[in-house]
Amino acid sequence: MLEKRIDELIKILNKANYEYYTLDNPSITDQEYDSYMDELIKLETNNPSLVRSDSPTVRIGGQIIDEFKKITHSIPMMSLGDIFNYDEVRDFDTKVRKVIPNPEYVCEPKIDGLSVSLIYKKGKLVSGATRGDGVVGEDITHNVKTIKNIPLSLPVDIDIEVRGEIYMSISSFTKLNEERIKKGEKVFANPRNAAAGSVRQLDSSISASRNLATFMYHMPEAQIHNVKNQEEALKFMSDLTFAVNPNIEKVSSVDEIIKYIEKIASIRSDLPYEIDGVVIKVNNFLDQKKLGVTAKVPKWAIAYKFPAEEVLTKLNDIEFCVGRTGKITPRADLSPVRLKGSVVRSATLNNQDYIKEKNIMIGDIVSIRKAGDVIPEVVEVKTERRTGDEVPFKMIDKCPICGSKLVKKEGEVAYFCTNINCDARNIESLIHFASRDAMNIEGFGERIVEDFYNMGFLKKIEDYYTLKEHKTTLMELEGFGEKSINNLLNNIENSKSNSLERLIFGLGIKHVGKKTAKILSENYKTLDKLIEADTEELSLIDDIGSIIANSINSYFKEDKKINMINKLKENNVNTNYLSKEKNINELFLDKTFVLTGTLDSLSREEAKELIESKGGKNTNSVSKKTDVVIVGSSPGSKYDNALNLGITIWTEDEFIKNSRR
Repeated sequence: MLEKRIDELIKILNKANYEYYTLDNPSITDQEYDSYMDELIKLETNNPSLVRSDSPTVRIGGQIIDEFKKITHSIPMMSLGDIFNYDEVRDFDTKVRKVIPNPEYVCEPKIDGLSVSLIYKKGKLVSGATRGDGVVGEDITHNVKTIKNIPLSLPVDIDIEVRGEIYMSISSFTKLNEERIKKGEKVFANPRNAAAGSVRQLDSSISASRNLATFMYHMPEAQIHNVKNQEEALKFMSDLTFAVNPNIEKVSSVDEIIKYIEKIASIRSDLPYEIDGVVIKVNNFLDQKKLGVTAKVPKWAIAYKFPAEEVLTKLNDIEFCVGRTGKITPRADLSPVRLKGSVVRSATLNNQDYIKEKNIMIGDIVSIRKAGDVIPEVVEVKTERRTGDEVPFKMIDKCPICGSKLVKKEGEVAYFCTNINCDARNIESLIHFASRDAMNIEGFGERIVEDFYNMGFLKKIEDYYTLKEHKTTLMELEGFGEKSINNLLNNIENSKSNSLERLIFGLGIKHVGKKTAKILSENYKTLDKLIEADTEELSLIDDIGSIIANSINSYFKEDKKINMINKLKENNVNTNYLSKEKNINELFLDKTFVLTGTLDSLSREEAKELIESKGGKNTNSVSKKTDVVIVGSSPGSKYDNALNLGITIWTEDEFIKNSRR
């Protein structure tokens, strides 16, 4: 009777763990779970001879080992070759097709964690091991037993080895570091390091407290179980109650592989765990055997790595740039390094205070990343790598271009060149006017603008619209010709029909960004009405405020600016707001929306435009001010945050249906 009740409790609790940690679909409440667990603990405490190896009580931890024993893998745990761009993806496909004419591939997110091998005998977990050097790993069985989505027993009594990745979710990582900060302990650098450190604890109770998880993706001896391909292997493991990543897809062409990579990259920031790429595997196991392996890696699989988010390099010098408003910005001259798909040679240092705060010196080894995936910035100095030859930063007092004395305005942290005729200021304002988010005059990058400026063709914004008068001369310039000049002039002509918000942003009014330009356009409809608005009136508009209002008012009080605008009008540049009609919907009006996951029927940008067309607003993060979270497939932590905050959640179908009301 006692053994029967213990069996019942173990069955109930293991099923509950699987439903909660693997399926995310619990069938019993936390209260019921705790009650069953308390009962089982009491029964096992009073009857230690009845404690089973697959009892969920072992997940609590408590086993302490003296050292990590070695485990030799019966089949080596090979690592994968890495590729970094789409050309290399196509090369991989070409090599495969030389052996397999019509291959199928299985694409999987590459979890940024720690590889693990799990061995079961007659359906019971007997060992867990790290990859180690691929041949010999460390025995971490006492710790893997504490991971709640690793089954301690399988629904069938089979002998099997499965391999996968141990990881720590981003929320668990954040919580762990917060606790370590409170205790004055050193924080972990990233979730991968935290996961690796957690499974290499001699005391399993530490691992148990770290809330680790797994995804399984490989069966080394799948064909023993009559499993013929990777797709079947994933289903087989899922049926055995292992956690398998839900974002795995089968594809049949290299274009579909690239489409999958782009899809995973687009939802990467929404995932509740970190990934660092995509794994591409030939699906059929007989095809894998034909392709074979090299000494180090299989020929039938490859890992596409997302570009690095943060890298180390040397800061060789600090230079100074002059912006369109005269603002002086220090810039780091870096030893070239590849970051997120491009070679970075410089990074912004913002201002003097920023440099002092980060304790940056010339000659330092620094870590850099791309802010918003675009602009390189220095994250921190690796002070432990200083040699004593580093040179402290010193701010300049004169403009590096025109030599004018720099001024630090009250309330500003930056220094400014106040010479309105400074070449650097003028060139930057011309580049900004033609930029994509402003007038979008394609072809006018930094080099061409600078060349045309130095040759006297493009000195002021209005000169863009008189360049056609110099067409013959421009076509004779080295590196140009009739076709390239015609393209530039056509792009200028097309820019005349832009809506007002692009022009306002392109004018380069201090403190007026893309969003503010749109707000001003929607409120005033024409540039003339905006020019007539006073500071008090502007300040009453949401998201404007007195600082921006004063800046706008001051800009349009300058005769030089009004003359420039009049010349733009003479050249038929549109100065009216070309509004897209809004079909206001009460379900959307003045509500804040957050998108998470992948939508099947709309791109992310199309969904945002639809929300705005119905009167709603878009934001990127979930907070108490969020009204609705729209959930697509494979939603990330934003979905969990919405649930915790009790925010309204719409599925994609509900979103589309509500937008049509």
